[in-house]
Amino acid sequence: CLATLIIMLVGDTYTLINYVSFINYLCYGVTIIGLIVLRWKKPKIFRPIKVNLLIPITYLAFWAFLLIFSLYSEPVVCGVGLIIILTGVPVFFLGVYWRNKPKCVNRLIESITCWGQKLCFVVYPQGGVAEEE
Repeated sequence: CLATLIIMLVGDTYTLINYVSFINYLCYGVTIIGLIVLRWKKPKIFRPIKVNLLIPITYLAFWAFLLIFSLYSEPVVCGVGLIIILTGVPVFFLGVYWRNKPKCVNRLIESITCWGQKLCFVVYPQGGVAEEE
């Protein structure tokens, strides 16, 4: 959100749409790659919808063409889009991957979560602060 607000203040809406569309198409392609890998590595798991592999492979070919064309035609926009995606990596490692965090870090994350929930008027987590009457 912070990066989007900064881009909105500095740039124009067209540039923001380009950043978001590049990020979306990159995520769609990675999802399709994940689908193909799962079909190959775990063919026996239950799938409520199963399509012929020709469909995702064809989609992936068009996706690769469009992504390469985007990287060629607007490398700066694509680079900024990748930087925006990579800003989530430290958050992932701090919040999800790092399991044995010190208590002070857990308290900091809980207070930030609680503050964000109060700011956005959302539900408190279970075991959190009770509602004041």
